Amino acid sequence: MSQTTLSIRMDADIKKRFDAFCADAGMNASVAVNMFARAVLRERRIPFEIVASDDPFYSLKNQSRLKGSVAQLESGRGMVHDLIEVPDE
Repeated sequence: MSQTTLSIRMDADIKKRFDAFCADAGMNASVAVNMFARAVLRERRIPFEIVASDDPFYSLKNQSRLKGSVAQLESGRGMVHDLIEVPDE
């Protein structure tokens, strides 16, 4: 079987923690990614559930409020404010 290289980008801290996990499990990241790819092909799906986070921005209550604010601005009854950047502490 011929070999090829897969190059991916990820956060450095995630890679460091992933490498440590793989080492604890007695393998390296390459073996883990190969196991993932084989599971995808065997099951013909991502072998775990992918769900959206419970980000409050996307809640029905907030979306309703945002739509009301947009309508208010479009009708000329709103006030536009400049974005003020606050430095991290």
